[in-house]
Amino acid sequence: MRMEQNSLWGHLPLLVRSNSKDSVEYILQALWRTRKTGLDATDRQIICDMLQLQNDSDLDPLLLCLRMLIRRSVYENINKDEIEQVFPVEVLPELQRLLTLMLQKFQREWREDVFKDQVREASVPRLKAMTWNMANQDSDVSDPVAVINLKLQNDAQSHSGDLEVKFQLAKDTLETMIESMYCIRDQLSDMGETSDQPLGH
Repeated sequence: MRMEQNSLWGHLPLLVRSNSKDSVEYILQALWRTRKTGLDATDRQIICDMLQLQNDSDLDPLLLCLRMLIRRSVYENINKDEIEQVFPVEVLPELQRLLTLMLQKFQREWREDVFKDQVREASVPRLKAMTWNMANQDSDVSDPVAVINLKLQNDAQSHSGDLEVKFQLAKDTLETMIESMYCIRDQLSDMGETSDQPLGH
């Protein structure tokens, strides 16, 4: 396993061919921008041209190394010293310093992107419509219950679209729910009045 990792890291010197910090920065930014989709043909060609590669067969191992470094930097929130320790000894010190500086440069921005993604994924569905009808109206055995139908708008990227939710409520459960809703309404009203107060009061 160690030999395989060393062989993989051996592709990092391809970055030296770019002869430009801006090119290395572009590559890292492109990898982050396409972290969910992967590079398209245009991006791959641009990077191949930057690195003076005749074909992209050598590109994937290099990109894999860089994605591993980006992932560790962002998701594990490692510091400068820890980033430097990721590199094996065969990676040129100059290359280690360059990549360490680049990863530090974008670490905060990329971590903010991750947080925004998590917030979007955890978005609470919004109520679009509610209908209801009575069930068990013709039954002498069961107590009547209300059947509630909710239509929710889900803005989360992974589940975008409308959701249908149906549930039943008996009278005692409905009364408890209404009391709780009144409490929520009063708390929201109190918060609204507090936020309307001018600063300093």
